[in-house]
Amino acid sequence: MFKKFDRKDVSTSTQVKTSVQRHLKSQILEKHVNVTEEEVDALLPKKNPLVQYKVGAYTLVYCRRTEYEEKSPKDEPLLYQDRDGPIMPTLKCVHRYPTLDFARVTVDKGAIPFLLGGANVMCPGLTNPGGEMPPDTDEGPGLKKGAGVVIYAQGKEYALGVGLMTMSSAEVRSKNKGNAIQLLHFLGDGLYEVNEI
Repeated sequence: MFKKFDRKDVSTSTQVKTSVQRHLKSQILEKHVNVTEEEVDALLPKKNPLVQYKVGAYTLVYCRRTEYEEKSPKDEPLLYQDRDGPIMPTLKCVHRYPTLDFARVTVDKGAIPFLLGGANVMCPGLTNPGGEMPPDTDEGPGLKKGAGVVIYAQGKEYALGVGLMTMSSAEVRSKNKGNAIQLLHFLGDGLYEVNEI
């Protein structure tokens, strides 16, 4: 999605109202159950305004505005949302706030070069030795289809990408074939290279 992102792709920007910011916080807490309310408040404090940028036709990037004396303000990308999908963190947000416990998966070492090239994650990358997903329970799969995930790699400390599950974790384990995660944002893509919008 952000492979060829450039600032020229941004069409409009608006400051987010506090009611919309509260709605964003509730969506994050609903979709990412391991993230606590205190962590979301630290990520999106009331005193720093949040700015929404429209990228392309359907993508929204939420940036935290930082004011400086004698300089123009900077808008640091923190979150994004594609269409009606879940609110997802940018990789720089995941790296800067490692205590935020977003849903995560780990791919095996063989998937790393493909991920860095922008390829989607295939089922064997998650089921081979070194790959990990949340365990499935009697109540349901560990990850549902359409869930947003942060992608880590075997033996690496920092996340490599962010994506959406194209099938549930139970289906990934049973089929072990095909596309498991649609990669939306990865290390080195256009959005990662931008420090401010």
